[in-house]
Amino acid sequence: MTAAEFQTLSHTLPTQAGIYKYYGEDGELLYVGKAKNLRKRVSSYFVKNHDNFKTRKLVDTIHHFEFTIVDSEQDAFLLENALIKQFRPKYNIDLKDDKTYPFIVIKHEPFPRVFLTRRYIKDGSEYLGPFTSVQRVRELLEVIKYNIPLRTCNLNLSEQNIKKGKFKVCLEYHLGNCKGPCEGLQTLEDYREELQQVKDILRGNLSPVLNQFKTQMQEHSMNLEFEKAEIMRKKIESLQEYQVRSTIVSTRIGHVDVFSILTDGEHAYVNYLRVLHGTISDTKTVTLEKKLEESDEEVLAYAVAYLREVFNSRCKEIVLPFPIEFPEEDVTITIPKGGDKKKLLDLSIKNVNYFKDELHRKKILHLEGKSDMERKKVLYQLQADLELVELPTHIECFDNSNFQGAYPVSACVVFKEGVASKKDYRHFNIKTVQGINDFASMTEVVHRRYSRLLAEQQPLPQLVIIDGGKGQLGAAMESIRNLGLIGSMTVIGLAKNEEEIFFPGDKDSIKLPFDSESLKLIRRIRDEVHRFGITFHRLKRSKGTFKNELESIKGIGESTATQLLKTFRSVAKVKALTLDELTTEVGAAKAKLVFEHFHPTNNASKDA
Repeated sequence: MTAAEFQTLSHTLPTQAGIYKYYGEDGELLYVGKAKNLRKRVSSYFVKNHDNFKTRKLVDTIHHFEFTIVDSEQDAFLLENALIKQFRPKYNIDLKDDKTYPFIVIKHEPFPRVFLTRRYIKDGSEYLGPFTSVQRVRELLEVIKYNIPLRTCNLNLSEQNIKKGKFKVCLEYHLGNCKGPCEGLQTLEDYREELQQVKDILRGNLSPVLNQFKTQMQEHSMNLEFEKAEIMRKKIESLQEYQVRSTIVSTRIGHVDVFSILTDGEHAYVNYLRVLHGTISDTKTVTLEKKLEESDEEVLAYAVAYLREVFNSRCKEIVLPFPIEFPEEDVTITIPKGGDKKKLLDLSIKNVNYFKDELHRKKILHLEGKSDMERKKVLYQLQADLELVELPTHIECFDNSNFQGAYPVSACVVFKEGVASKKDYRHFNIKTVQGINDFASMTEVVHRRYSRLLAEQQPLPQLVIIDGGKGQLGAAMESIRNLGLIGSMTVIGLAKNEEEIFFPGDKDSIKLPFDSESLKLIRRIRDEVHRFGITFHRLKRSKGTFKNELESIKGIGESTATQLLKTFRSVAKVKALTLDELTTEVGAAKAKLVFEHFHPTNNASKDA
């Protein structure tokens, strides 16, 4: 659908809240979105020039659209999430979570059984959960079995069957794990009271159960039933030990949902902490793939809605790192600045960072677990896709890194036989380039790397990847030419945003299939050079080995430079100071050196 074709239809769009659906020519659902004003939102796709490649591609692919008017923003929000979850359109956020979670079911039957299940059957039974850990569910069931005697048999304990005396008590009765409802030794009312205790334990509300056990222990003691009192004491100790093992934040907090987010390029990671009665009862981290450069606010809002639905959360308070549009009624969004809720948010952030690092480590090791044949298959595919003369068994990748436009460094990672060869990684402090110049820095490090390999008669890679577009590729090729290495290896540039691949001298780029093994390997190498470069950069900063411009002034040492930066926060602000202001801070002699460094023309005119 072109912009002109859309203009003929735009007046038919309503201005109310609702959802819209974009379809391709073959009827495939491409995208679902929500809007406060349908006409304004849908029009924005066709009248604006979009910077993002995927958004442009979506608009070019739209054949027709449909919309649904709803009563409120909340309805639009809920309907959008339901449709995305049901149809998983190509251009919507993709939340990668295909697991089935365990529940604890209280079966709909006379004298209900309590057990673990992964099947949610609408038969009137009560399901508690879901839980993220089967181990945790089994621990809970052990706690329940030890403290609350419930039947585990699958007998049909109807009132008629019990009256007819069809059943006899089993070993569980004699062990004290069941009160024998099969022979009518326990009433349904008494059984229901114990089921309520089970529900309290499963919901993390142990206080009523503990209070009831303490009351029963006192009654047994007063009646001189010391053996029964001792049993209740042990049960109280058991529940208190379980309570201690749970992560208790603060009983004052009550029920809250805590979410944090970490973004990394096209992926985002969201952690969820479920807090009941001030205790962390569950935690879950999910990965989301962004398709149209969605903001952190949009991604987090989608993840919050998804996870609250999956885990049946009815908490009226959500703790977040920043505000989002979440129009669910009677729900409060809290952005904590301190206190217990801030501690919870920090814990969630710690969890999401750990998850991302673990995922990255596994991704880097992705090919390590494969056989030689599988690794070779990926390399042969890469050779075919890039039309390489040789099989790329040795690949190197370069990337530049700087901090807020300062302190440039570069990194090189090496992959051999499709896996990282960390002993061959190299990092570079830029030596010949003044200021920030990515192109000149790339020229320098590529020349240093391959002049060294030539001098040491080391083998050259079959494929070199330059992380950047045509500019960085051209800068790298300058060194390759000067070293006489044209034709000795293939050099390509990888555009940062759209994963386009450039060859030297070619006007147009090529794009590998998004899910191809070749592009996945290139992405892994690109991500690894980013990680290695950033880690080196942080290490250098933490050691204080970067010198700022003030320290380069003859006669100005590290302590004076640090003093000026602490007071005025940046070199730019120091540069703007008058001679008198500098003198007040560091004294006349040093002030003169600093002022003359930044104002050489002023000094020259005075001398004249």
